[in-house]
Amino acid sequence: MTDRRSEADQNAAIKDPDEWVTGDEPPTAAQESYLSTLAREAHADLPDDLTKAEASKRIDELQAETGRGR
Repeated sequence: MTDRRSEADQNAAIKDPDEWVTGDEPPTAAQESYLSTLAREAHADLPDDLTKAEASKRIDELQAETGRGR
């Protein structure tokens, strides 16, 4: 049985990176590390000047490309 309340809580916690208050800040160390791994697996280049929000979007794109994060 699925707990609808916990699903709703999780969905409410998901916010578009463009709406993040801290989205213009540099990526976190965790984002940079994961992006590096994903980019290596996808044979993709990453710009040096990504923001935290851009890094999040790129992570989503590379996860779809590599099949990770499912």
